[in-house]
Amino acid sequence: MTATLGEVVAALEARYDPALAEGWDAVGLVCGDPADPVDRVLVAVDPVAAVVDEAVETGAGLLVTHHPLFLTAVHGVPADDPKGRLVHRLVRAGCGLFVAHTNADRAAGVGVNDALAAVLGLTGTRPLQPAAPGSREGLGRVGELAEPTTLAAFAAHAAAVLPATEVGVRAAGDPGRPVRTVAVCGGSGGSLLPEAAAAGADVFLTSDLRHHPVSESQEVSGPALCDVTHFASEWPWVPVVADVLTADLSGRVAASASRVRTDPWTVHRGRSTAEDPAGRAG
Repeated sequence: MTATLGEVVAALEARYDPALAEGWDAVGLVCGDPADPVDRVLVAVDPVAAVVDEAVETGAGLLVTHHPLFLTAVHGVPADDPKGRLVHRLVRAGCGLFVAHTNADRAAGVGVNDALAAVLGLTGTRPLQPAAPGSREGLGRVGELAEPTTLAAFAAHAAAVLPATEVGVRAAGDPGRPVRTVAVCGGSGGSLLPEAAAAGADVFLTSDLRHHPVSESQEVSGPALCDVTHFASEWPWVPVVADVLTADLSGRVAASASRVRTDPWTVHRGRSTAEDPAGRAG
């Protein structure tokens, strides 16, 4: 027995409450008929052409993505527009599109930040910025490693457990700094640096960090920083959604994680500082 698209959407919204989303966000069902039957679901980070290809080729009745296809007002979806073309392909293939974005960031237990914390091995986690006092919902997470380590070793651990990317993992701080308490935020979490410092984090791992805030943070007491790609920080959520959805619908749908790596960075070249011991900028 298969589920209807409406039942799958209801199961997703029970886990990722739309009320948790930012006011500017665009979450929920983008296209699809709630009455249509669904027996396969594909979960991915980005609604890009390669992921839509995968959804169509695997016969998915629903594509679930973290990032929205549309964030600004849309007045038409003509097929000669890149995003409109994706909508047309999905509709023609009988595949819906559902987005869980900032509501998935804040969700408790099965959200983006809990998934990131779990893959890094953190325990006793709590939100960096709770949705309400005492709430398990909220942005970011802070928790403890089972054993203390160093910043350099933690960065290597992050590189090993997160998806491989051309950019890899960058760290700011003393490589030998002891690390036990770790704060994380999937996606662009630089604005949560004060919360990470207040939580007593030894290191804060997030993505899209900018030069000046990183430089200034190392001039004061506070956590070391680890910068990973946006895609890598959010991908651990993808298999979590697939497993939860399959279980919540008692196996009536088979949900799977996308195999497409949607990190946009494709080339990385550089020299290490060990190759320029004088520290010259040129």
